[in-house]
Amino acid sequence: MKYLDYEGYTGSIEYSTEDNLLFGKVIGIKGLLSYEGETGKELEEDFKSVIDEYLADCKSKEIVPERPFKGSFNVRIPAKLHRKAALLAMETKTSLNNLVTESIRSRVMKENF
Repeated sequence: MKYLDYEGYTGSIEYSTEDNLLFGKVIGIKGLLSYEGETGKELEEDFKSVIDEYLADCKSKEIVPERPFKGSFNVRIPAKLHRKAALLAMETKTSLNNLVTESIRSRVMKENF
């Protein structure tokens, strides 16, 4: 497993040789939620605990928790590539959004991610 997943949140898994410790942070949100553990099991337990605490804190403060990977993001590409992609989308009778989605899906599947 390359990442931890819990309640719709994804966390990284990293290792500090200096501290002989596993650690990580929740990815895809602006806030910093970090966790650690000496073993994989401890890391996963702390990850889940951090998410549970975050959600409880948001609830008690009556704020909406950040949700990662909403399905919308901005991409900057060269103008020539943008033009070619837009023309290809029109020629294949699809939207630019669908063309980009399928291109990303194809790459992710190719990498077996």
